[in-house]
Amino acid sequence: MNSIIIIGSGILGASVAYHAAKSGADVTLIDREDVGQATGVAAGIVCPWISQRRNKAWYGLAKSGAAYYPDLISELEQLGEKDTGYKQVGIVSIHEESKLDKMEEKAYERREDAPEMGEICRLSPVQTKELFPYASDEYGSLFVSGAARVEGHAVRDALIRAALKLGAKKVNGNARFIVEGEKVVGVQTETKEFFADSIVSAGGAWAAELFEPLGLALDIVPQKAQILHMHVESDSIIDWPVAMVPFGLYVVPFSGGRIMAGATHENDAGFDTKLTAGGIHHILDKTLDAVPGLAAAEVTGAGTGFRPSTQSALPVIGQVPGHPNIFMANGLGSSGLTAGPYLGKELAKLAMGQPIDIDLSLYKIEEVFREK
Repeated sequence: MNSIIIIGSGILGASVAYHAAKSGADVTLIDREDVGQATGVAAGIVCPWISQRRNKAWYGLAKSGAAYYPDLISELEQLGEKDTGYKQVGIVSIHEESKLDKMEEKAYERREDAPEMGEICRLSPVQTKELFPYASDEYGSLFVSGAARVEGHAVRDALIRAALKLGAKKVNGNARFIVEGEKVVGVQTETKEFFADSIVSAGGAWAAELFEPLGLALDIVPQKAQILHMHVESDSIIDWPVAMVPFGLYVVPFSGGRIMAGATHENDAGFDTKLTAGGIHHILDKTLDAVPGLAAAEVTGAGTGFRPSTQSALPVIGQVPGHPNIFMANGLGSSGLTAGPYLGKELAKLAMGQPIDIDLSLYKIEEVFREK
């Protein structure tokens, strides 16, 4: 039986734990529960097909992530995990006409090899308001029926619960490598030592400090995201599509009248968890322009999370240089909820020596490591 230690239980680590346990491995998942973990506060859109990002490696990963979700959710439901935070509700991308022209062209181009994106429809302002009543009278939208909403903490927790049902163990603690000679053989927390055939780093924005004792510097930095929580007195919003609005912002309706809006992309804030006037203003200013009906919503809270980012803005996955039994994926950034479950499946297979379905040369892990 393969034995695997996974460090970090965000969306990526939770997925590795589930898929490894599903394959029969002896799994130990360790997390110290840092404040500001991106998965715990995030809500998002699973809809990579209309993105204007031109990087083919990014799109390939995000597209595979979106296609994988329905199968994963079905598996989790069969294990009794029905509270996943995932639902296909479609998306209305609310923008000015010139931007919609480009999105529509890209959407039809990509649907040729992504039939899961479903129906594509250009909507007038009136038609947009029929689907998303809070929308402005001034903007039309592009509707894509296969898009989904997902709530980070819900799908993460469902993956972890499923992994535990399959025999995995979860430990709360600060993991540090145990080195014998020049080989990492396990990890230790404040209270216990753990040994395994393979070790997986899924520490997100905090992963760099794990590798410092090995003389390795990891070029992963936090990108701060602020997100607003709102409430409206309407039960019907549970069936509304997600709304994408200019400046990379979104509005995600959930059951019980809950709405999440955000999120900021702050590259120079470090691990500062403060909610800021500027961040909140940015979300409200840009969101209310496209979705003015939200002006009457009650603001019930806000959260801050830290996405892991690379200089190239492209995720990495592979074997850690010089350490054949340590594996890592990182740098998912704002694509974490879309690609994280799929990338976790691939990372689990890599750590267990199984064939994988992605080309590692597109996501070169050696580019983010350097000797200190």
